[in-house]
Amino acid sequence: MPELPEVETVRQGLASWVAGRRISTVDVRHPRAIRRHLGGPVHFSAVLADRTIVDVRRRGKYLWLPLDSGDALVGHLGMSGQLLLQPSSAPEEAHLRVLFSFADDGPQLRFVDQRTFGGLSVSEGGAVLPAEIAHIARDPMDPSFVDEEFVVALRRRRTEVKRALLDQTLISGVGNIYADEALWLARLHGARPSDALTRPAARRLLAFVREVLVAALRAGGTSFDSLYVNVNGEGGYFDRSLNVYGREGEPCRRCGAPIRREPFMNRSSYSCPRCQPRPRQPRR
Repeated sequence: MPELPEVETVRQGLASWVAGRRISTVDVRHPRAIRRHLGGPVHFSAVLADRTIVDVRRRGKYLWLPLDSGDALVGHLGMSGQLLLQPSSAPEEAHLRVLFSFADDGPQLRFVDQRTFGGLSVSEGGAVLPAEIAHIARDPMDPSFVDEEFVVALRRRRTEVKRALLDQTLISGVGNIYADEALWLARLHGARPSDALTRPAARRLLAFVREVLVAALRAGGTSFDSLYVNVNGEGGYFDRSLNVYGREGEPCRRCGAPIRREPFMNRSSYSCPRCQPRPRQPRR
């Protein structure tokens, strides 16, 4: 699933191409793509027609496009969603779900989603911050993110540190890939109890989370297949810089020990057994 760097890359591309443009028509090709919009396809198209996109913003892994009506178009890419800018003459994609045309006859905005886990909806009055995503925490790249508030909240959680990093109500935008990468840099195993971290260790971990996210954003995100692309259909290349994720059995870039893979929440965690030893189980 796209994480913060991938979604931010899409946001930046959209902001360059759609901010200030007026939508002329919206063609919903598959109702599942707007299943979270309770008014249905006809209402979805009607409330967006003739509306001007004011900006493109992000909270965690969600995008929202404030409109001149005070409403907002909210989007989540899910596992395979793509927001592409294409000339109207370009052939339609096999999994095109929603097609936006603009009054200036410029490039269309196309929501393409092979697996249909992503989706779009309109948030009434949600231009400043849609109520549907207000519960999601800020991410560490947000200028309003308060480091010390995160450190205090992290150390209060009675959970494993990786689970805490994936909790979008605590810190948003961090997914499986970047959690593993930050934990490797911090020399912490993901099963370490978050309430056992010292303040310096928690601050250090946050610094590495931010470092990994910034580096991935510069690389345009991570593309393991053709499903994640930016608005121009291009993949990211941060996968070339990954230290542990997806590298089972390969030597640790720091100590040479073979990278291990462990089951984690129906997914996998990757770590170095030497640099990131599992925490000892408490005596009973």
